[in-house]
Amino acid sequence: MMASGRNGTLYIGVTGDLVKRAWQHREGALDGFTKRYGCKYLVWFEVYDRIDSAIRRERQMKEWRRAWKLREIEEMNPDWHDLFPTLM
Repeated sequence: MMASGRNGTLYIGVTGDLVKRAWQHREGALDGFTKRYGCKYLVWFEVYDRIDSAIRRERQMKEWRRAWKLREIEEMNPDWHDLFPTLM
């Protein structure tokens, strides 16, 4: 999940290259939702071995209430740190 800041706008997506995709969002390299709403911070992620499992989870989470998403972030990342540097 990318966020514009603590408790800000959230974006959920799937990628086969998290480092590259998070960098693209951070730098505003791609037009779209994350650029428009300033979702530059990687605040939560899960790793899957199979893309179909990742897509299933993404679709499930997109149906969640916002409070559930916030709880998921805060369980992994209570201070809402940008996790991008940890990927390097």
